[in-house]
Amino acid sequence: MIRSIPLFLLAALAEISGAYLVWQWIRGGRTWALGLLGALVLFGYGLLQTRQPFNFGRAFAAYGGVFIALSTLWGWWVDGRKPDARDWIGAAICLLGAAVIGWRR
Repeated sequence: MIRSIPLFLLAALAEISGAYLVWQWIRGGRTWALGLLGALVLFGYGLLQTRQPFNFGRAFAAYGGVFIALSTLWGWWVDGRKPDARDWIGAAICLLGAAVIGWRR
């Protein structure tokens, strides 16, 4: 599990940033080139996930907690939406769940 953490973090950053670029293209009225860049980053996310040592289901289930926690931070740092206590508690529960799913000897 420990060696998977950097892959989970990179994958989450790729997925969130790629989706954010597509969001900016569609919802923010930005150029189509930004949407294309987002699509390429999302493709990179898919490639990163294949590097996990887990099977598909376990990798994506454990990754979900990391994605939720980093999405909370992204919303705060990039969109300026400060998380409240419920956001932090929810993210912590999701990370705990990810650890339970991914932790193997």
